[in-house]
Amino acid sequence: MRDIEGALREIRRGTEEILVEAELIEKLKLGRPLRVKAGFDPTAPDLHLGHTVLLNKLRTFQELGHEVIFLIGDFTGMIGDPTGKSATRKPLTREQVTENARTYQEQVFKILDPERTRIEFNSRWMGSMSSADMITLASRYTVARMLERDDFSKRYGNQQPIAIHEFLYPLVQGYDSVALEADVELGGTDQKFNLLVGRELQRQYGQPQQVVITVPILEGLDGVQKMSKSLGNYIGINEPANEMFGKLMSISDTLMWRYFELLSFRSMEAIARLKQEVADGRNPRDVKFELGVELVDRFHGVGAGEQARQAFIERFQKGQLPEDLEEVRLAAQEDGMLPIGALLKEAGLVVSTSEAYRLIQQGGVRLDGERVEDRALKLARGQSVVVQVGKRRVARVEIF
Repeated sequence: MRDIEGALREIRRGTEEILVEAELIEKLKLGRPLRVKAGFDPTAPDLHLGHTVLLNKLRTFQELGHEVIFLIGDFTGMIGDPTGKSATRKPLTREQVTENARTYQEQVFKILDPERTRIEFNSRWMGSMSSADMITLASRYTVARMLERDDFSKRYGNQQPIAIHEFLYPLVQGYDSVALEADVELGGTDQKFNLLVGRELQRQYGQPQQVVITVPILEGLDGVQKMSKSLGNYIGINEPANEMFGKLMSISDTLMWRYFELLSFRSMEAIARLKQEVADGRNPRDVKFELGVELVDRFHGVGAGEQARQAFIERFQKGQLPEDLEEVRLAAQEDGMLPIGALLKEAGLVVSTSEAYRLIQQGGVRLDGERVEDRALKLARGQSVVVQVGKRRVARVEIF
């Protein structure tokens, strides 16, 4: 039982819910490797750190000796996941799905152990389903139950269209758990409805019901909205080491602890010690360095993180930035963003937005050492950046 308690501590870390924890305990008592499933729709070719929250939890199960099933939803990807969408999502073509799935496999093994990972594609069983089989599957859930899902309910209430095929998505995801006889399924908090559909379908098919574990949605660089490539607040796991490190240095000191909890492989005790060091006067920037080194090492190899840290220091500290760097806090606009022109003016680095745009055009403005070329650039609430105008005007700006 002591081993089970230790396993539960590791599993609970960074999770939102375990439904139902008592059932998980009973499954752990079985004394066999559990089949732990997580599905990823190959909707884009690149994974970002937000995706790795779930991958890290899969890794935890691997380290506890369980079988991880990394399910690529090549069939569901052609339906289009409607989760959280206010409009019908455009399905992907078979060619897009195939190419994205290939790159997914290359990227996930930067975290998961390939020897202990089972890759599956849900087209293996869904592709052989007949029309009659699909109708039978559709008969196992009601429209009323589907409309309990928050996004469907809102669209229905707002008289926005919901295509029939969108109702099939949670059913197919749920049936994946039946086909794989999953013991545990992981997903983001926004996937809770779909994960519970899997439990219900397993019950209807006479299988033991899977335990559902949800993990938090990681906030992006702005510290507000979820990390997303479309929002531009993401850190891709394939980004160059220096770029990844620089982005990590731009997050707020508060958001840093969230990233430690959800992304770091350090123990919670070790993270607590770091928090105490900061409380005792250690510079949060130096602690953030440790986070950046750990994550860059993970995705670019041991030693890459330290090289990125040194490059960052050389760009922003050695003879380039003053010791008494001015710290400025600026309020974002109502949309949570702050245009670059307004930022430069409000920070006192230029006298007008017209001067700001003129200097940008002349190549005289840098953010975290990188030249700004886009006059339409906006920074998001929660970001912290070093802003340079020419050689002498420098400030660290935090947007709140």
